[in-house]
Amino acid sequence: MTINCLGQLIDLSTPKVMGVLNLTPDSFYDGNRYNSEKTILEQVGKMLEAGATFIDLGAYSSKPHAALVSEEEEGQRLLPILKCIVKEFQNVVISIDTFRSGIARQSLDLGAAMINDISAGLMDEKMMQVIADYKVPYVMMHMRGTPQTMATHTEYDNLIKEMIYYFSERTAKARSLGINDLIIDPGFGFAKTLDQNYELLGNLELLHHLDLPILVGLSRKSMVYKLLKSNPDDALNGTTVLHTFALSKGASILRVHDVKEAMECVVLCEKLKSKDQ
Repeated sequence: MTINCLGQLIDLSTPKVMGVLNLTPDSFYDGNRYNSEKTILEQVGKMLEAGATFIDLGAYSSKPHAALVSEEEEGQRLLPILKCIVKEFQNVVISIDTFRSGIARQSLDLGAAMINDISAGLMDEKMMQVIADYKVPYVMMHMRGTPQTMATHTEYDNLIKEMIYYFSERTAKARSLGINDLIIDPGFGFAKTLDQNYELLGNLELLHHLDLPILVGLSRKSMVYKLLKSNPDDALNGTTVLHTFALSKGASILRVHDVKEAMECVVLCEKLKSKDQ
């Protein structure tokens, strides 16, 4: 399975790592950690050196009950940093974490290579047309409601079945517009309780019926640290355990804060897989 990122064909048959760079002061883990051009470029360099294939930039916090941020403010946080990264690092594959078509379009004009949308086009009906116009890969995440309301939308008759229906409908919409490179994100922590997150992870292989690459975002999330009665800063070991499990279930991309440790998971899991063949 390959995706085309500005002419680079990226083979997802070997899992890849996406390094997260939050440009929001209220991120659940690294808010305010990268608050200058120097620290941001240093972090991008470290993630690329550690083996990240993608760098995911986000300027709108999507944690539960996050404050609403205007499109203007999101652009002010994001676009100058995007320009700096594209200028500093040749051939960097940048993903933009946004649900707004206007931000997506501006970012793609500046050299971003893919869009990571928490709403799969449901929060901005123009988003999928932008993706189709630019012919870039599109990550579609499963969520109900919005970051502000999703905690109240956790009732499912059959979680996996409803998610497969959701992604089937979103995929059909994308395909009708001519979007070729699609990736699905189950949306751990988005409109799901702690138990539902583990039910989903335990049955992740069922999403392969959709025949699309799967991106998982588990890094330092509350499903790790709440179960372990810990906090985001102490959640790396638990995250690594879950990354290993997700890879065993066929995850194609790990979206992470800690690239080095995630890459070690990939290398070790691939070695074990090769021994089985």
